[in-house]
Amino acid sequence: MADAKVIPFGGEEPRSKRKTKRTGRARTGRTSPPLAPVPAQRHLDGAEADRAASEQPAAAVEGVGGQAAEPGGWDRKLAHGLSFLRRRITGEYEVDEFGYDEELTDQVLMSALRPFYEKYFRVEVKGLENIPDKGAALVVANHSGTLPVDGLMLQVAVHDHHPAARHIRMLAADLVFMLPGVNEISRKLGHTLACAEDAQQLLERGEVVGVMPEGFKGIGKPFSERYKLQRFGRGGFVSTALRAGAPIVPCSIVGAEEIYPMLGNSRTVARLLGIPYFPLTPSWPWLGPLGLVPLPTKWTIQFGEPIPTDGYPAEAADDPMLMFNLTDQVRETIQHTLYKLLVQRRSVFF
Repeated sequence: MADAKVIPFGGEEPRSKRKTKRTGRARTGRTSPPLAPVPAQRHLDGAEADRAASEQPAAAVEGVGGQAAEPGGWDRKLAHGLSFLRRRITGEYEVDEFGYDEELTDQVLMSALRPFYEKYFRVEVKGLENIPDKGAALVVANHSGTLPVDGLMLQVAVHDHHPAARHIRMLAADLVFMLPGVNEISRKLGHTLACAEDAQQLLERGEVVGVMPEGFKGIGKPFSERYKLQRFGRGGFVSTALRAGAPIVPCSIVGAEEIYPMLGNSRTVARLLGIPYFPLTPSWPWLGPLGLVPLPTKWTIQFGEPIPTDGYPAEAADDPMLMFNLTDQVRETIQHTLYKLLVQRRSVFF
């Protein structure tokens, strides 16, 4: 299978998109103790009920034995969880035209990824202030690690630590959306196909978009070539940023290269399975499922200074020389930052 194009040029019709909105009606109410006067109350729905539950004083929430529960106690968490579950069952939640489910991402998926980010890889993030608090931005990062774990950790970094609590919409290769189960989860997380049409639509909506131009060449390279950037394609991401007038934010990730040291590639098995490569690591496939457990390396993610694109004329997006120069500038910035971070690193694991 050939390498997936990160942002292809021409020859590809924009895929059809539809906006999906799941709606439902659910009414909740609170009852007062017997014999007490009951003030008139209006019914609350969905998120409105959640806000009311979270804002009420702790003394108003009765615990065991009629005693007031502590703020953030089990009863309030239980009420919040039941409200969330009710909305999922009744369909009272929304997804956008790309399949992004913001509520599920915030409440469930990020909670599942966060222990890997905080405890397992112990990610240190720098330069998040270089992503604007509002408006569009294109984050361009290196890609490595045999499996695309780096994209997920990059998403947690922005989601949990950006001052404006922004979300990053990652562009993924078409193979991701061909795998059962992976496709659905990826869509819910806000990932979308790595093509110019989707990327530009997200940027024009003011989203932060993440792209890893190395594609399969980056995550499928041998361990001997770790932290050596592969080719960045033909500069399609630069053209998209120019058309949207969005700044380009270089991003360097150290630590992902060592989670699955790829010592070889079984091309025959890869062709039989229809995948770009079949990695051979010290543990995979020799240890079976245990070989899929990544090594607990120490990660650093650094965002560089943004490269503005809004000062260029409209026709600049079609200038091949300008695209080549900006692509080379972004690539060199990421590569130099990787070398700098590697020099500062004390150990692969600490």
